[in-house]
Amino acid sequence: MTRQKKDGGARRQPERPEDGAEDGAEQVVHRAETVERGRFCLARCTCGWRGPARRARSLARRDAERHAGGE
Repeated sequence: MTRQKKDGGARRQPERPEDGAEDGAEQVVHRAETVERGRFCLARCTCGWRGPARRARSLARRDAERHAGGE
């Protein structure tokens, strides 16, 4: 849904939550993955969350799993 701004440009309104969402809260799907940056590995998610940089890939994977709700 778009609404016209006074200057003529379109502005997006936030989408309404899907039917069945509790208390009007939006359902956020977390897709966390690990990314390597030089000697470090970090977890990041589609929601914008980023975990700490780790030297151990296994710890970065665990951070991603915990954030995504796997643990």
